Amino acid sequence: MLLFTPGPTPVPESIRLAMAEPTIHHRTPEFEAIFKETREELFKLFGTDEVIMLASSGTGAMESAVTNLCHHTLLNINSGKFGERFGKIAQANGLGSVELKYEWNTPANIEDVLEALAKNPAIDALAIQISESAGGLRHPVEAIAAAVKKVRPDIMVIADGITAIGVEKIDVSNIDAVLAGSQKALMLPPGLSILGLSKAAIEKIGKGKGYYFNLATEIKNQRANTTAWTAATTLTIGLLAVLKQIDAEGGLEQLYMNTQKRSAAVLGALEALGLSSYPQTPALSMTTIIDDDASKIRNILNSDFGVNVAGGQDHLKGKIFRINQMGLIKPYEISWVVNAVELALDKMGRRVYDGTANKIFNELYFSLTNQEDIK
Repeated sequence: MLLFTPGPTPVPESIRLAMAEPTIHHRTPEFEAIFKETREELFKLFGTDEVIMLASSGTGAMESAVTNLCHHTLLNINSGKFGERFGKIAQANGLGSVELKYEWNTPANIEDVLEALAKNPAIDALAIQISESAGGLRHPVEAIAAAVKKVRPDIMVIADGITAIGVEKIDVSNIDAVLAGSQKALMLPPGLSILGLSKAAIEKIGKGKGYYFNLATEIKNQRANTTAWTAATTLTIGLLAVLKQIDAEGGLEQLYMNTQKRSAAVLGALEALGLSSYPQTPALSMTTIIDDDASKIRNILNSDFGVNVAGGQDHLKGKIFRINQMGLIKPYEISWVVNAVELALDKMGRRVYDGTANKIFNELYFSLTNQEDIK
């Protein structure tokens, strides 16, 4: 079975083998050396002033960012399940909450955000997804963050990059906290989250809030190459192996270029079959197709062609399917996915199979191989 859901993503065999070594204790010089090297690699990936690893899912990173960086009222952008979650986290922790709600295919705009800030001076933090995976949407986070900082430099900008870090280079110059999760582009099992923090964020954290998710406690310990609580040792070892493999396969720029090529080639191949993209501004992390037969297509992909792609949630259940593009994916694997979609459409009597998807995918992917910019 080919796993092409946008999280969890497949764990490469080399990474599984690295994590299969005998377990080591987290309070040892051996693990401290691994932790130190992993942090050094993460600084390259995030480009932030500080990086923190937490033994939690991505939601843990979301909660720790909100509770440590929002002291009064959170403004959250809701264009899907994960943007909605930020508001719920604020409310669960007794914080004020202001929400800008959009359809799941619609990106936030600067004017709405600035208007919300003007109407609600108690807002001291903004939470937004870079890539909202509920609908495969890319928000213009960098532009929004820059506009926010221009009028209110004190506001903490929290960017959920769980399906963006390791997918594309993120401009973090106006972002105070950017979040990642192990089971997405980092190609690991779930259970490890990472936060990249700005100097301004570190200052606002101060002594921190909470207990387990107190980021001040973690900053102090992780700068000494250890953790406040039990470290996710196996996942940390796997993360270091992933980051080294990325380096061995051309580095981050090559990873980003390959992801761009996959995104362009998959979308082009599926549109050539007559299928339609759902989001107005698609994220590079996945291709999201809206179709009345989405559930039927997914079922045939799974049962007949050994391909597992994700569906939709809530009002999009049965209406979309999402194909992962994150990680170190071999071209022949994802070319089979688009080929399988075409075969499924043939089985449903919607179009006769003629190899269009594979032809378009390969033409686009390999014609873009030597280009520096993909538009």
